[in-house]
Amino acid sequence: MNTHEIKAFGTNEPTSDLKEMAINRREVGVRDVEIDILFCGVCHSDLHTARNEWGGTIYPNVPGHEIVGRITKIGRDVTKFNTGDLVGVGCMVDSCRECESCKEGLEQYCEKGNIGTYNGHEKQLNQQTFGGYSERVVVDEDFVLHVPRNLDPAAAAPLLCAGITTYSPLNHWKVGPGTQVGIVGIGGLGHMGVKIAKAMGAHVVVITTSRSKKGDAQRLGADEVILSTDQDQMSKNKGRLDFILDCVSAQHDINAYLGLLKRDGSLTLVGAPEHPLPVAAFSLILSRKSFSGSMIGGIAETQEMLDFCGKHNITSDIEIIKIQDINAAYDRLLKGDVKYRFVIDMNSLKN
Repeated sequence: MNTHEIKAFGTNEPTSDLKEMAINRREVGVRDVEIDILFCGVCHSDLHTARNEWGGTIYPNVPGHEIVGRITKIGRDVTKFNTGDLVGVGCMVDSCRECESCKEGLEQYCEKGNIGTYNGHEKQLNQQTFGGYSERVVVDEDFVLHVPRNLDPAAAAPLLCAGITTYSPLNHWKVGPGTQVGIVGIGGLGHMGVKIAKAMGAHVVVITTSRSKKGDAQRLGADEVILSTDQDQMSKNKGRLDFILDCVSAQHDINAYLGLLKRDGSLTLVGAPEHPLPVAAFSLILSRKSFSGSMIGGIAETQEMLDFCGKHNITSDIEIIKIQDINAAYDRLLKGDVKYRFVIDMNSLKN
């Protein structure tokens, strides 16, 4: 298959800063679309992968899986898109399409492993995939999404990861009117969880370690705020929540949050702590509580999420940066110094 060279930003080793480099993209196949990338969100996964903190990183590595752009070319058999469409690409660009999960529209749980937008294995070129820190990307139309026209394209970019990561479990556990939902942690994921749960009609309770987050939590749509370091507040709220979405990636006491659930309540973890979290048996068995995990959604659910966000005018709170500032942004990300998501203006790479 023919390829063409484009500009990208990536790294050749875990200890090096990201810098401009050249990568190859495949030419548009019969079912492919080529997307001129306008904006790319910065996910904590980008940093983990670039620095090989989870292991298994293939170098050179070009991160980025919160992509919004416009279609510039389409293959002859493409039916879902036209040139000029505003579209998105999230965390995966393919899957086996044959396993039970794929057939059920749950490509994120592909039993052979979905193909990540970066650091995956591109079937067509038999090489690793390169992400959205680049000028353009070529993707099979089945893994491309329509972005609602009423949404700001820059602020919509994080919906492709942070948005669907929070929407999927809220949707799966049927959050809606009459449910009391706790959101643990107000960051890149948590702030989206608050907005989406509120739009679903839930009574939203933010649970935070920081008293200073109360005002922001209320601005985002929270009905209440519980300070988890205040034992009186935690005790008063025991056994009242139907569902908790835990967005924290640092070590924390999961048993304290399980105590806030009512009988048959569920806590779902979408954060990714580095070390195992101890769970006491009696935190679960005395009230038939559930502790589960969730990741992104499938393609159909991701489109459903985008349409939902379009209907309710939901986007991420962002800070726009140039690609040349990505290393400084990574340092700030480690310090939690962003409200709440960095988004790269990819024109900074093209100029």
